[in-house]
Amino acid sequence: MKITARCHPLLESLLPKPIPASMALPAWMATMPAEVAGETLGGAAVRTLKHCPPIIDMMRLGVLILCPTDITVQAGEVSWAWEPPVLPDADISRAPIGVHVPEQADGTPYAQRELILKFINYWTLETPSEWSLMFIHPQGYPDLPFTTLGGVVDCDGFKDGYVHFPALLKPGFEGVIRKGTPIAQAVPVQKEIALEVCSMTPEQVASNRKMQENLGLKAGHYRKSFRQSGKGHVLPD
Repeated sequence: MKITARCHPLLESLLPKPIPASMALPAWMATMPAEVAGETLGGAAVRTLKHCPPIIDMMRLGVLILCPTDITVQAGEVSWAWEPPVLPDADISRAPIGVHVPEQADGTPYAQRELILKFINYWTLETPSEWSLMFIHPQGYPDLPFTTLGGVVDCDGFKDGYVHFPALLKPGFEGVIRKGTPIAQAVPVQKEIALEVCSMTPEQVASNRKMQENLGLKAGHYRKSFRQSGKGHVLPD
């Protein structure tokens, strides 16, 4: 499916463009080992997350939206040095970030004393009519100094609107969130689903047992089976 990202023409040269998440895997993926000695297993070699297709495929999914400029957090204040042009024919903040007061999260698991940031997104996003976009924290980036809150937007009917991203600033953080930092991951999801809950047939029980045996005995069986079906991805070395 196709996602179309658009921005005001006067901002195009200033903004880092959204990119497929598959083109921006976190740096640790390239440097981490494929196997390590498992101390809890007597030093036996164990495969790392580098061999986990579900985690890798989640990091590769959808599109990353990037921070438009450097944002400094210091002494409880947020600042930036960015002067985008005035857009007389557009209604969007020139400030690259807003805030929600902490009290807005009272009574929720997100309640905290730190400011709740709101990253301003200068890109409109359009999807085909049967798809929505789920916006989540960039997968594979738990070390970012913030955690983006998730949400779902119907980006066919809202194709001319801007989706902004609330984020919880990590306690005690002071520093700079650099231009180009992933701030949200946009993952396509279908609006309608059908759910059927039932027990397995004898044939399905046998097939399930065979799959579990193969997963336990054959290294890389999950990845190989999905490659054969045309659904898998080649994992980075």
